Amino acid sequence: MPEYAVTAIGRDRPGIVAAISRSLLELDGNLEDSQMSILRGHFAVMLIVRVPDGTAEEELARSLGAVRDELDLEAVTFKAVDELAATGPRASHVITVYGADHPGIVAAVSSVLADNGANITDLETRLAGTAEAPLYVMQIEVALGDAGTARLEEALRQTGEESQVEISLRELEADPL
Repeated sequence: MPEYAVTAIGRDRPGIVAAISRSLLELDGNLEDSQMSILRGHFAVMLIVRVPDGTAEEELARSLGAVRDELDLEAVTFKAVDELAATGPRASHVITVYGADHPGIVAAVSSVLADNGANITDLETRLAGTAEAPLYVMQIEVALGDAGTARLEEALRQTGEESQVEISLRELEADPL
């Protein structure tokens, strides 16, 4: 049975998830993995759906296109998932970053991870604190792969000093999902 990665973005409103999942169910699709978020009124969802053999991509395009048009979404896309993508890396560690908000924090930390061969599997940021003293909070789940923990911790420490943020690295506890 083929699998597809489905993404949708647009202005948030009730019923987006219901409409997308209903359109996939009408094709006998099974949602296997999903992640959805709303950022300042903007909705984004990513789904992995398995559809029966023989389901034409044109049917999928028509069904998802109808949802896009009905809800006035900016985009709804799908792409076949190959076998290699289905065996992606699993997160082993969590990195947390705290500090005064300023441009460049994500770029600095993600560059260190890339340079050390660590793969980001999940990233979330929030602006907390007050208007007078905004606090930037970032949590990143990473698959370390061949990256050495000690070497990565030192590189993150240096980046934290340069970016004037606190960065910590710890092993990921058992993931309930």
